Amino acid sequence: MPLFPRSCPVPIGPDSNCYNRPMSTEQKKVVIIGSGAAAYTAAIYAARASLEPLVFGGVAMGGQLMITSDVENFPGFPEPVNGPELMERMQKQVERLGVKIVREYVSKVDLSKGPFVVESTEGTKASALALIVATGANAKWLGIESEKKLMGHGVSACATCDGFFFKGKEVVVVGGGDTAMEEANFLTKFATKVTVVHRREALRASKIMAERAQKNPKISFIWNSAVHEVTGNGHVDGVKLKNLQTGAVSPLKCDGVFVAIGHQPTTDFLGGQLKLDENGYVAADDRTRTSVPGVFAAGDVMDSRYRQAVTAAGTGCKAALEAERWLADQGHH
Repeated sequence: MPLFPRSCPVPIGPDSNCYNRPMSTEQKKVVIIGSGAAAYTAAIYAARASLEPLVFGGVAMGGQLMITSDVENFPGFPEPVNGPELMERMQKQVERLGVKIVREYVSKVDLSKGPFVVESTEGTKASALALIVATGANAKWLGIESEKKLMGHGVSACATCDGFFFKGKEVVVVGGGDTAMEEANFLTKFATKVTVVHRREALRASKIMAERAQKNPKISFIWNSAVHEVTGNGHVDGVKLKNLQTGAVSPLKCDGVFVAIGHQPTTDFLGGQLKLDENGYVAADDRTRTSVPGVFAAGDVMDSRYRQAVTAAGTGCKAALEAERWLADQGHH
């Protein structure tokens, strides 16, 4: 069950004030889609600018930090903070500023002309003079039950976030692309041994990234293999690898598993109305402006490189400031 459940678990009457109920189209200066660090930061700055933003946060709110355990690299927290707790604090800050959050997923948008129209899966509609897309990107997982069971307990999709916790330990990296090689090299700063498990007999990574990993004495490779099971009671203690040529399954001891097979940006609801880059992320310039004037993008939905909470928050800040300036330029003071 998500940390932030829907506020209307039972049928509601016509007089209910619950903001999950279908409503007539609200007219807003700024609508923000998302509920991660980028969306919340954008909401904070938009609210402080008296733009009275509306946030469509989805049902399972909080973004990728909801599946992160201890966060040690977010400024302002001298002690590690749990990912869900960090997102809950951000949400409370947004709500303290009077921002309305609709806990529904956006199903479609109309960006053909302004004001832009946003519609949720529950039928809630809002029009926006400016729109900020901050829907993030989801890590691609192996899809096995043991992986899900041990997520946050030795299974991770972010070496930058969690690598520090594996100092002096042995870890496995699953994947063969640039992301996997980058994760593997980064993890050698902490781990005593990094084993890359790849389904093929050659890496898909660029030549320079592959060579860098193959020359690293701490990195070894297991080819033509897939993770059949992640083992451990409460924490990862190994994996079972299946050879895809022979079908043989063999154990490998390790303390952590990093899945690095890519991310999927959440852009389907856009219906092809915004330009995407070659990897499917929303194409935005350094001012977070997209291919449609008045539409801005922030966070992991437009960032395939860093994917950090603090960089997402930074782009959320930029998007809100740019939206404010764009509205002023259009005469919407």
